[in-house]
Amino acid sequence: RAGVSNGTALVTNPGMYQLDIILKKGHNLAIRDRGGTSDPYVKFKIGGKEVFRSRTINKNLNPVWDEKVSLLVDSLREPLYVKVFDYDFGLQDDFMGSAYLYLESLEHQRNLDVTLDLEDPQYPDHDLGTLDLAVTLSPKEGDFREAVSPMRLSDVHRKAQLWRGIVSISLIEARDLQPMDANGFSDPYVKFRLGHQKYKSKTIPKTLNPQWREQFDFHLYEEQGGFIDITVWDKDAGKKDDFMGRCSVDLSPLSKEHTHKLDVPLEEGEGMLVLLVTLTGAAAVSISDLSVNILDDPHERHQILQRYVSLCVSFHNLKDVGMVQVKVIRAERLMAADVTGKSDPFCVVELSNDRLQTHTVYKNLNPEWNKVFTFNVKDIHSVLEVTVYDEDRDRSADFLGKVAIPLLNIQNGERKAYALKSKELTGPTKGVIFLEIDVIFNVKAGLRTLIPIEQKYIEDEPRVSKQLLLQNFNRVRSCILFLINAGCYINSCFEWHSPQRSICAFLLFVLVVWNFELYMIPLALLLPLAWNYILVASGKDTRQDVVSVPDPERKGFINKLYAIQDVCISVQNALDEVASYGERIKNTFNWTVPFLSWLAIVALCVATVLIYYIPLRYIVLAWGVNKFTKKLRDPYNIDNNELLDFLSRVPSDIQVVGLYEPLNEGWLVGIAQGRARAHTHTHRQTCVRKHTHGRKHAHTHTDTHTAHGPWSSCYCCYHCCC
Repeated sequence: RAGVSNGTALVTNPGMYQLDIILKKGHNLAIRDRGGTSDPYVKFKIGGKEVFRSRTINKNLNPVWDEKVSLLVDSLREPLYVKVFDYDFGLQDDFMGSAYLYLESLEHQRNLDVTLDLEDPQYPDHDLGTLDLAVTLSPKEGDFREAVSPMRLSDVHRKAQLWRGIVSISLIEARDLQPMDANGFSDPYVKFRLGHQKYKSKTIPKTLNPQWREQFDFHLYEEQGGFIDITVWDKDAGKKDDFMGRCSVDLSPLSKEHTHKLDVPLEEGEGMLVLLVTLTGAAAVSISDLSVNILDDPHERHQILQRYVSLCVSFHNLKDVGMVQVKVIRAERLMAADVTGKSDPFCVVELSNDRLQTHTVYKNLNPEWNKVFTFNVKDIHSVLEVTVYDEDRDRSADFLGKVAIPLLNIQNGERKAYALKSKELTGPTKGVIFLEIDVIFNVKAGLRTLIPIEQKYIEDEPRVSKQLLLQNFNRVRSCILFLINAGCYINSCFEWHSPQRSICAFLLFVLVVWNFELYMIPLALLLPLAWNYILVASGKDTRQDVVSVPDPERKGFINKLYAIQDVCISVQNALDEVASYGERIKNTFNWTVPFLSWLAIVALCVATVLIYYIPLRYIVLAWGVNKFTKKLRDPYNIDNNELLDFLSRVPSDIQVVGLYEPLNEGWLVGIAQGRARAHTHTHRQTCVRKHTHGRKHAHTHTDTHTAHGPWSSCYCCYHCCC
């Protein structure tokens, strides 16, 4: 719009407009919760794309936000769509009303107070309250993109991505929770949410006073902190989990760089949670254009190297392991995701739970981003993930490709083209991306290796996949086959398949056992490491490619079904074997078969006496000499394992039920008496029964069924009538 406002001449058809909005407050909003209140928050959308989301005000129908946002719009034809929701953690948020703000009707460069009446299109007669806004629309002269440089993100994008601090949360325990199960206990777990960030704790079974001892971090995007929404749930297999209570933690009054112990009572439930909350300053994260980055400045690079390489200052903060700088240059030959044959690609860079993204390059299959991202490294073993998406206005972004690069595999300063892969990283997809990465870390990275790995709390829910099941089964089978082959190799030394190898193994065994000291254990583990290093250094790399390749012979649907059936049968048999041996060990100590338990007592007593009076090395030496010479003394001897042979005689729980629990005669008589009383009558019946010798027993009889009639008259009638 062109015109004059307050004596200021406006430029006709500016390239961009700046829309400054202050979301003040709401009046008489709709009730959506059982307590007669709501937890409202507001979303702004322009052209079908969400551009702003307010914080949530808990339990208030007249909330006060006082939040400011600056939006850049290139057209006034698209109205600002305002929607209000009631936040329900763990459930779908309830709609509380919406309204439109038509930008073409706004006067330029003037602060306007606007009241929006909220409506529900499905129920136009309902009064859903109002929202108060302060709006200022300002045209930008000339080409706004050139004014701010196309290589820099706007302040709006920075606010949406860069965090101003970190909140570290330790979930310690809960006390006196409400019993939700029939056994008087619960299986509780806890969900946390701060903005779009979520975390779910592990489940503690059968307790009302669970101990979690879990620690995780959230990013703080707001200066004043924010609210952490917490809900407690009871895990129920096969049905919907039971809600046990909720609470929230206001971070704004908490002081920084100090650990706060909080005992938070649960609302809409019973008990309380015990938390440790620590607020720290912002991590060293940044987004800049390619021409402005700290590692290209020699002075800045020297200071960073001194910070991480110098031993004098490297131990000041044990959590500050290092930093990584990622230059996202460009991509080529991307997949076309739109019907026009183009895509609107943007790039997301993730390191553990840190996530930043570039701007969107519209209608381009060969985009250039030229952005530099800087992260703090918490764990040098982390994997840097770079994902390319196609932006869509009306739905979630489409996946175009992904690469995953371990930090320890990065060559500093090398600009390299990486082929994009599928979501699971199992195969290539279309396109390549050009990256240049620098990683700087210090000796603290080794110390951080000895603490638990940081769990990624924004992950997709696991789903059942027959391909993944088959792949995991093959992995387990490969490990088991390796152990079996190693055992066969050792057994071949006992069997004297190769006399030279058996003689060397026997001499080595005698030498090691006779002179054994504890230092030989780590020394023995050093030998294969040193040997494999020599092979790698000499170019004889024996490491195998671990990428799973689908079996080319199994292509048809029937073959896939047979493959899954084979896997299920193998898993079934393996689980049965493992469970059976575990139950046999238990049943040995439970006196399920007294003869075997007495035999175990005798063997353990003999072993105790032998080990007490004879040094262990002599016993091991005698065992080894016996194993090596058994084949020489008796060439036709069949090898066996005495311990496994003993356990094979002990019944498993399944065998105990089938073989070792006799039929209770009193129980059967009781059933017969009950049946006889229920069916006391006289009848005539012909019974035909095939006996074990193959003949048929047939007769006709008349019998009055009493308490013992079926038992004394005819065994066949017992089966017929009782």
